[in-house]
Amino acid sequence: MSNVRSQQLRERRGEEPFAMPSTSERGVNVLFVCGRNQWRSPTAERIWRNHPGLSVRSAGTSASARHRVSSKDLHWAEVILVMEEEHKSQLLAEHSRTLGHKPIHVLDIPDEYEYMDPELVAHLKQSVGAVLGVE
Repeated sequence: MSNVRSQQLRERRGEEPFAMPSTSERGVNVLFVCGRNQWRSPTAERIWRNHPGLSVRSAGTSASARHRVSSKDLHWAEVILVMEEEHKSQLLAEHSRTLGHKPIHVLDIPDEYEYMDPELVAHLKQSVGAVLGVE
């Protein structure tokens, strides 16, 4: 998906263009969220964990997630990237007070991949890079 297409999707959803918060030594705290924290969000965490401008974690929204999203995760996060609109809805329904006005971006990555699937890796590099303005 091109940067233009990503921007068009964000505009259609009513999301504001993202501006990276000013980074400290540790980088911007980014939380990746999918359903079970099994394939997509751990892949995103693995891809981006060594980026000098980011500090990353992953979690899931399901009760059966390997690591379920907690209030602690949400307090820590400066930016939240979810794989599907459903994950954003779940976060807002269950954690609206904790979330406040933190940016939540939907990456539109369906649950069709396994951990570190090359197509998933390419999709995550492109979409996360476009949202956060990083390479």
